[in-house]
Amino acid sequence: MHKRRPEAILDVYNLVLGAALFVSPWLFAFSQAAASIDARLGGAAIVAASIAALLVFAQWEEWIALLAGLWMVASPFVLGFQHTTAMHVSIAIGLVVAYIAALDLWLIRYGPKPVEH
Repeated sequence: MHKRRPEAILDVYNLVLGAALFVSPWLFAFSQAAASIDARLGGAAIVAASIAALLVFAQWEEWIALLAGLWMVASPFVLGFQHTTAMHVSIAIGLVVAYIAALDLWLIRYGPKPVEH
């Protein structure tokens, strides 16, 4: 029987954050198309990586979430929607997603190992 990883709750958090990012263009009425598309694609990538990590864990899912989070931090500057609500949402969610993914990767590598009974 497959046991749940204790770190799986972090994937649930990223799933919720990815879903929030996905719907943020509608919630906050983003005015730029680039910001809306970026939020939907970034949110979908985070949700997909989180679901994959919950179903069949592999480290690559955490790396995808980490990269997606970092992209969300950089994208307002790369795509040109600085000084907008979309920038604040993108950076805030991106930082939290990247932090959670990095924490998950760190726990996988250096965290306590499960005790077998």
